Amino acid sequence: MKEDSGVRFFQVILILGNVVIGLSGLALTAECIFFISDQNGLYPLLEATDNDDIFGAAWIGLFTGFCFFVLALLGIVGIMKSNRRILMAYLILMFIVYCFEVASSITAATQRDFFIPNLFLKQMLEFYQNQNPFNNDNLWKITGVTNTWNRIMLLNHCCGVNGPADWQTYSSKFREVNSDSAYPWPTQCCVMDNMGQPLNLDACKLGVSNYVYLNGCYDQIAGPLTRHAWGVAWFGFAILCWTFWVLLGTMFYWTRIEY
Repeated sequence: MKEDSGVRFFQVILILGNVVIGLSGLALTAECIFFISDQNGLYPLLEATDNDDIFGAAWIGLFTGFCFFVLALLGIVGIMKSNRRILMAYLILMFIVYCFEVASSITAATQRDFFIPNLFLKQMLEFYQNQNPFNNDNLWKITGVTNTWNRIMLLNHCCGVNGPADWQTYSSKFREVNSDSAYPWPTQCCVMDNMGQPLNLDACKLGVSNYVYLNGCYDQIAGPLTRHAWGVAWFGFAILCWTFWVLLGTMFYWTRIEY
């Protein structure tokens, strides 16, 4: 009698563990969907760097999150029925998904060091208003980077990566088609009126503080990307830690089931 009570208690613990895995999997899926939807419209900037691994990690996280939910249900059924075959399928599939989630979490975690100012500065100088695309892929990047930077500077009231001086200090495609005297920086760096026009274009060109945005846009770019990267990484790691102990307990339970 005591042995039966102990087995039932262990089953309840494993079922609750799988319930947490399933709910966490759904939460991870939702988080990754939100990130992939690119609410801040920053994907073109990463695409131009030829390194959008953080979005790849989110796609893997979306897949593994849903798999955790489905497999958790399978595990609950196997535990309730004490079915060795179901539990064996559960353990094998869960191990595969576990490996994928490890890859997703590590990829997301390592992207933080990638989001440095010089990364975004380089592609801004190279692609913004570039008039000489050499193929369709290059044209796609130029269009994406130009439109993204225009929107970021207007909406966030900032200019360049570090500030307006970026457009004067470094050589750029923008400078090749705009003289320093005519346009020292894009008009999107100018303070706008309610009609979307510069308050005073001449004052903006001279760099008068009340008519040009002096702050750089780096925080508005790297901030959301870093937050999402850490969210995908550390929430994934938390699920992995919990899942490890549930799988360990399930393997022990599997060895105790009679043929």
